[in-house]
Amino acid sequence: MNGQLKFIVLIFILAIGVGRSQTTQHPLIQDVKGTHPTDSNQIWLSHEHILVDFIGADSIQPNSYNHDAILNEVLPFFEELKEFSVAYFVDATPNFLGRDVLLLEKIANITGIRIITNTGLYGARYNKFIPEYVKKTTAEDLAEMWINEYRNGIDKTPIRPGFIKIGIDNSDSLHPIHQKLVKAAALTNLKTGLTIASHTGEAIGLWPQLNILKEMGVSPTSFIWVHAQEENNNDNYLKAAEMGCWISLDGLGWDLEKHVEKIVFAKRNGILDRILISHDSGWYDPQKENQTIKPYTAIFKKLYPELKSHGFTDDEFKLLISVNPSKAFSIVISNNP
Repeated sequence: MNGQLKFIVLIFILAIGVGRSQTTQHPLIQDVKGTHPTDSNQIWLSHEHILVDFIGADSIQPNSYNHDAILNEVLPFFEELKEFSVAYFVDATPNFLGRDVLLLEKIANITGIRIITNTGLYGARYNKFIPEYVKKTTAEDLAEMWINEYRNGIDKTPIRPGFIKIGIDNSDSLHPIHQKLVKAAALTNLKTGLTIASHTGEAIGLWPQLNILKEMGVSPTSFIWVHAQEENNNDNYLKAAEMGCWISLDGLGWDLEKHVEKIVFAKRNGILDRILISHDSGWYDPQKENQTIKPYTAIFKKLYPELKSHGFTDDEFKLLISVNPSKAFSIVISNNP
């Protein structure tokens, strides 16, 4: 092969990629109505609930939910969001805790808000919401189920999850089932690009999860530390941010003052670009006759003016409510088949 021909072949290989490993990647968002490009200019609520059923995995009956009754209760709270131009609503209710994707689709159609649901399983509260089959199945089998929901739809619908939701009981040595959940989430992330959001709380349970992800080749940038507001040592926020994981302060529907202190700390220490904020509000409880749903508006009515009084700019608020969540929930899809 002469020199000129070698050069042409080399250029050709570089153009197509050896084994097609070089691909163009496009950040996307998956909501209950479809997939679309990431937009960092839209307003997000990144951890909320519409319906939660605490009856337990052995007793739950999702097909029994009265959608008309639920809509009657929850739609007024979505009506309030129009004033604040909320575009994205992440519903963090996992399977076997009241995930109802057809209900979410109805609300999305009525309100025009993009609602994001999830795949995964929730192990917190001593595995009350873990179905019996999980005890005997492998992480690989669980991941296959979750990957199938992403590729083919949830519960025989075309509705696909936009992230992975898991939950652990907080300890430095994770329960074997919780280790399995983290491993399954890692495998699912590697195949789908879906971000992992893990109900964790204090940082003691964060590090073993990140260690598992590291062992399996998953970047901390694909992990959301859920309920990080429960951590009392702010130095752990610096450590987590340096590693690259997302730090989610989710209790703004419940405790404003603590969140303001932590957000101010994040700004002073240059980690505001790793912070997510939301209310953890809602929700309709099918086990209760009388509903006490908390609104999804404290961020706009209470937190925003409080942050302004602490010298926050509108760009910094936009970072928290638009830029960061759009990055955290982006799915990187390869052009490869």
